[in-house]
Amino acid sequence: MSTGLYRGEVDSADQGDITDVPGIRVGHWTDPVGLTGCTVVLAPDEGAVASVDVRGAAPGTRETDLLRPGRTVDRVHAILLAGGSAFGLAAADGVMGHLAEKGIGFPTGVRNVPIVSAAVLFDLGVGDPNATPDAAAGRHACIDAEPESPCGNGRFGAGTGATVGKLLGPDQAAPGGIGTASVELPGGGIIGALAAVNAVGDIVAADGTPIAGPGDIVETLLANGLSMPAAPGENTTLVVVATNVGLDKTQAHRLSEVVHDGFAHAIRPVHTALDGDTAFVLSTGIAMENPVVLEIAAVEVVARAIRNAVS
Repeated sequence: MSTGLYRGEVDSADQGDITDVPGIRVGHWTDPVGLTGCTVVLAPDEGAVASVDVRGAAPGTRETDLLRPGRTVDRVHAILLAGGSAFGLAAADGVMGHLAEKGIGFPTGVRNVPIVSAAVLFDLGVGDPNATPDAAAGRHACIDAEPESPCGNGRFGAGTGATVGKLLGPDQAAPGGIGTASVELPGGGIIGALAAVNAVGDIVAADGTPIAGPGDIVETLLANGLSMPAAPGENTTLVVVATNVGLDKTQAHRLSEVVHDGFAHAIRPVHTALDGDTAFVLSTGIAMENPVVLEIAAVEVVARAIRNAVS
């Protein structure tokens, strides 16, 4: 059974928090010794319209095919982000069990089946490679979410063992983590993002100044090439965007594609063959907003969340 903490030291988000979106709750489970953890985003009990865009070449996911437009199920009840590489997907079993005990899930006529989508990042090389989130960890993260505390920014949950700036080798790496932000929309709605940042690239400010990582990666690579010290599948940035603007599944999928621009604003380089970048979108309400305004806000809030993960 998992023996970690629910949360570590959670910094208050100075640029808002994904939990500012009505109905969204976030919980963390942290193993401060093994240096891994998981983070769960709980939708309202009735679920949230959801979709996903997997842009990276080395993803580790669960229940993402059903989020494509045209699939029967259009709502999820939770999204799990976890360390532990593919082993961490086991934490979703605990999230499912916790929700099932409450009767939450997709009605089948026999019993309700919770829909829990998940994505993982590789942190096995940072702490104990045998310490990975399991079903008990996922359950604990759900319990941590129930008080409706802010997500916060820092090295906890799925971001506990995350690192960034690894393209030139692990000795150049800087700490990653969990970041969050939210933006109020002109029409009265709100959009928020949560990011678990374990990118191979540097994290950069809006003006391109490196925030975390060795800096000048692109210039170094263009001048000297790459001997491939970083391995495929060992890097990824995972993002959950939530809004109370009403979206159908096709609109949510479109937004999940657009929010990857936020990755590009904050990570350099991004979407490489070494990353498994994945973006989920949740719609919890019926607020109205111009689609272009919503897209612009989504890109901005994702970039802010990524930067907050390492600030």
